[in-house]
Order: sequence, then C-alpha cells, then structure tokens
Amino acid sequence: MDVAVRELSYAQAIQEAMAIAMEQDERVFLMGEDIGVYGGAFQVTGDLVERFGSERVMDTPISELGGAGVAVGAALTGMRPIFEFQFSDFATLAMEQIVNQAAKMRFMLGGEVSVPVVMRFPAGSGTGAAAQHSQSLEAWLGHVPGLKVIQPATPHDVKGMLLAAVADPDPVMIFEHKLLYKMKGPVPEGHYTVPIGKADIRRQGRDLTIVATSIMVHKALEAAAALQAEGIDIEVIDLRTVRPMDKQTIIDSVKKTSRLLCVYEAVKTLGIGAEVSAAVAESDAFDYLDAPIVRLGGAEIPIPYNPDLEKATVPQVPDIIAAARDLAKGKR
Repeated sequence: MDVAVRELSYAQAIQEAMAIAMEQDERVFLMGEDIGVYGGAFQVTGDLVERFGSERVMDTPISELGGAGVAVGAALTGMRPIFEFQFSDFATLAMEQIVNQAAKMRFMLGGEVSVPVVMRFPAGSGTGAAAQHSQSLEAWLGHVPGLKVIQPATPHDVKGMLLAAVADPDPVMIFEHKLLYKMKGPVPEGHYTVPIGKADIRRQGRDLTIVATSIMVHKALEAAAALQAEGIDIEVIDLRTVRPMDKQTIIDSVKKTSRLLCVYEAVKTLGIGAEVSAAVAESDAFDYLDAPIVRLGGAEIPIPYNPDLEKATVPQVPDIIAAARDLAKGKR
C-alpha cells in the first residue's frame, strides 16, 4: 500500500522547524517586527505566539539595528534567538551588529564565547516590492568570516537547515526567497537536519554543470528538462550554502562535464558566481574545462517596480536555456 507523502509549503516548513526548536529547547525564542499577533510580514510565524506566548515570540520595535543587537546579546548569554528581518534589504540597517559583533566575538575573545544566533532574511525579487525591498544580498554577508550563510531552495531543506542553524554555535544567516514561501514539497515529520556547508546534486548530467542558488535552482531544473529534448544533458547543483561553500562537489562535477554555468539572482558583478568560478579556476578542474566559465546573474541596476522590467533584471528560464545551449554547443 502506498503511503501518501506529506507536503508542506516552504513557509509552513519554516514555521514547523521553529516550533520544533522551541519545543525541544527553552532557550530558543523568536524576535522580529510584527511576528506576533500579525504572524510576520509573510505570515511565516503564523500562530506561534498563541502556542508559545509573547515572551518567546517577541514583537520588536522598528529598529533592525536594535533588534539585531538584542539578538546578538541574548546569544552571548546562552540563549538561541531567531531574529526575522521583514526584508533582507534591511540587513543594511543592522550591519554593525551582524558584521562587527556577531561575526567577530568568538575570534576576539579567543573562542571563550559563541554567538548562536539565527537571522532570517526574506529575499529576492518577483513581488513588485521595488528597489529597496527586492535585493539579494547574500554575497555581502558571505564575504564576512565568522558568519555562515545559507540559501535553502526547497521546503525539505529549509526545515532541516533551519534546525541545523539553531543548533550551530556560530551565527547563521538564512536567505529565504520570497517567491518560495508558497512552493510545496515533501517534508518529513519531526526533527531532522540538513548539513550546512554541503551542496546537493539535484540532477545528474554529463554535458554541462549548472551551479544555482535559491529559486534559480528550480529555474535551472526547468531549463535542464527543456534542453534534454535537444540532447543536452545538464547536471544541476543546488549550492545551498554560500559560506562555507562546498567547492569539492562543484569541482568533481566540472571534471565530469567540462563546462560550468553559474546562475544566481543577485547582481552579476562580485556575486556568488565569481567565487564558484574562482574555485574551479584555482583547482585541477580548470584543466578539464572545454569552454570558458559563464556567469548568469542579475542586471547592473536596482530592481525596478514595473513587473516587466523587474522580471527582465534577473535570469529567467529562457535566459538559462539560451546560455546553457550556447555553452554546451561551444558558442561561448
């Protein structure tokens, strides 16, 4: 008899992970603007305030710097806070606490303390939220030693990686693409973890490796399925973790396929694809390349409000198909 696979949305998977963490460890609590009665800007926290009370699901004032400071301070005292930013763009308001405090305390104090704080960032374009509410800033934080930066692409992974992040002794920044919140997928019940720092090969292939992040994983898989009909067999790697990056999985794949396409939503210049490309160029996989590495990232412009322009600023499935086809056929 077939057993039905339980499916949850990406948002539901996050909520379930936070509930499990709070049930298992009284040190875990939530902070953020409007996460209490309102349930969060994207309704991710939902009814958790009713289940756990306002002392553990805390609405904060409209001050990202202040909220982040409280979260970092609480982590230093042994608590395990999960701090939600309404939009990832607002990380810019809290960089002092994220970059100068959370990331550096363990090092500056000789390993005598840890900062087990999790910060959640709804990120990315596609909602018509315009330039100040649609950015992808994971490369900014991925540049900082002391931070771990993750980008789960599926409901299964976001639950498991969030639970791994809560248990981690170091600060973990989790970027959640806003368009993924309603996406559904199989999610096991109960507690499980997905390792931070390990990429996942979503599709095996022989002709070309695509390394993608977040929502671009799904677009890359769609492109790969379309190109299969043309006889182009693509391997798709879901990077999952920006820092620490799983470079070995990428290197091994490129040795097999001899071609690499990096796909990410953030602005192309100095983005994740640059680090992925460098990892291959600095390894023995470079000798296996049959074509130059190609990066397909966002346009060099703030995200527009107009929906057609917004869509045109970040890679879409036809863009990935065109880039992969040209690379596989030696036109790049």
